[in-house]
Amino acid sequence: MAAFDTSRPARGFFGGRLSSLVASAVAMFVAWNDARVTRNALARLSDRELDDIGLCRGDIEAISARTR
Repeated sequence: MAAFDTSRPARGFFGGRLSSLVASAVAMFVAWNDARVTRNALARLSDRELDDIGLCRGDIEAISARTR
């Protein structure tokens, strides 16, 4: 009689290392894209609009770097 153990959790390819590598790469891409979208949205604002929210053009890169 054959026995099949189903109580162990399934591990990904190569013991979960490949899946964690892919998940990490996806997370890095999402963070990069969020920073890019933030930077582009702030860059489209006029100087007056930036001043209204308490920023200047020089702050845009620092703000987008915080979202990474």
